[in-house]
Amino acid sequence: MTDTEEPKLYVNRWGDTADPAPERRGSRQDACSCFDQSRPHPRARVGFHTERQDTSASGWQHLLELVDEAAADGREEFRPLTELSPEERRQVITLPPSIARLTAVKHLVLYGSNLVRIPPEIGSMISLEEFTPYTSYRLHWFPYEITRCQKLTRSTVSTRALFGNEKLRPPFPRLQPAQDSVVDLDLENLDPRRWGSTAIHRCSVCNRLIAQSGFHQVWISLRVATDVLPLLGSACSSACVADLPDGAKRYIPTPHTGGRVDQPASDWD
Repeated sequence: MTDTEEPKLYVNRWGDTADPAPERRGSRQDACSCFDQSRPHPRARVGFHTERQDTSASGWQHLLELVDEAAADGREEFRPLTELSPEERRQVITLPPSIARLTAVKHLVLYGSNLVRIPPEIGSMISLEEFTPYTSYRLHWFPYEITRCQKLTRSTVSTRALFGNEKLRPPFPRLQPAQDSVVDLDLENLDPRRWGSTAIHRCSVCNRLIAQSGFHQVWISLRVATDVLPLLGSACSSACVADLPDGAKRYIPTPHTGGRVDQPASDWD
């Protein structure tokens, strides 16, 4: 669903995370100035969010407990933010790799989150049918691994917050040059400013260990469920990059490395 098609909420679909008042949103969500989400500016310079998750924060520890509970009871809907205080929600900027254990979850609700990235382990949520990170305005991209959620058919994303979205066409962060060897990289402690993530283990395409091969990052925009999402793929070889599909219609047609790449005209042009 796009931002121009906001639902008429006669009932609270989102639990107690739904809070449209800006003065109250600030208690659980940091401001984002990566690009103007209200008007087109395709030549702006953008980058990745550089924050690292504070794993000692109470919000993170609480989230780990909630993931464990959801994995143990096999629930089909997981909306962890409703269990966190506003302060705790603000402390959570990503999800833990343990979400890979949520194989029974059909609906993941992250409404109004403070997230800046989603881990590739979301691809292990094999039962996922609906994904709702709506009004997560700092979440500008998703891991390519989300395409492994083959049952995913419904999504509710604030599309104006996405890199390359067809409304505004903001640019994509420029990616690092491809590397045929990762011997000089600490894959468990990456700089998110350069790589988008703090840890990468496996190839987004073939699932082989990155540590045993190379490191090639590319952008590709694909339709995932209801929305076209900018996906960051971390491939182990140029052959895996070549195996990626074509981009979505009206988006950049091939995988690319971001920066000042030509995009189709925005809806505002």
